[in-house]
Formats: sequence, C-alpha cells, structure tokens
Amino acid sequence: MEYKLNFELVPDSCWYSNLRSILSPEQWNIVRKDAYARAGGKCMICGAPSNRLEAHERWSYNEDTATQKLEAVIAVCPACHAVIHIGRTSLKGNEKAASEHFMKVNGCGYADYRKALGKANEDHRRRNGIAEWKLDLTWLKRFT
Repeated sequence: MEYKLNFELVPDSCWYSNLRSILSPEQWNIVRKDAYARAGGKCMICGAPSNRLEAHERWSYNEDTATQKLEAVIAVCPACHAVIHIGRTSLKGNEKAASEHFMKVNGCGYADYRKALGKANEDHRRRNGIAEWKLDLTWLKRFT
C-alpha cells in the first residue's frame, strides 16, 4: 500500500552523509530555504501549518548500481520528520507519538503501521548488504 507519510531508513553506511555535511553552510541555506518557500508555511507531507518546518532530504536507492540518489529536499513538520526517521525517534523513546501520527496522516490502523515498519526494516537490512553507495546529487543542479 502507498502511504502519504513513509519511513525512510537510510543504509547504515550512509549515516552522517547528508547535504549539511557535503555542502557549505551557505549552499545548504539556499537549498533548505528553497524547500521552506515551496512549502508556504505548511508541512509538505501532512499539510499542517507549522512555524517550525525542518528540511528533509529524500533519497532513492538503486541496489543494482549501488547508487544513493537525492530526489528532493522538502519541508516537513517535526511530527512527520519523527516518523520518517523512526529509528532515531525510537531510540529517543518517542515511537508512540510517531506511530499515532503515522496512522492519523495515513488513515490506517496499528496493524498497517507495523506492516509498513516491517517492510521498511526489510528494505533497510537488504540495503545494508551494500558496503558502499555511489552518490547522485544531480537534483542540486537546479541551484546552479
């Protein structure tokens, strides 16, 4: 089933390899402020108005070519961001609120939440079998 709000588990070897660590602070500000402007003060996933949006990098993973590709940078509310990064959220002890937000945004029940989380974990385990991912940042060309 396709959901509006999904878990986006990053392969372990890609942790700490985000745009903030690759771009200069000035470049990152341009990218994140573009996302905020496109969002118009609302979460780009759930649509809730928020005066504290967070920039989130959307990645795709081509396992055949071992390529991690930047698809977009979007502005999301803290509640959606907590769901997206459920592993970190769980470690902080906030999984209950995140699961409730997932179900509310997606209009589904707890069994659906657990099934989607199981699928995300399965994808994560499989992608962890790839030792090194190539990085595709062609999405950033829109800023040059």
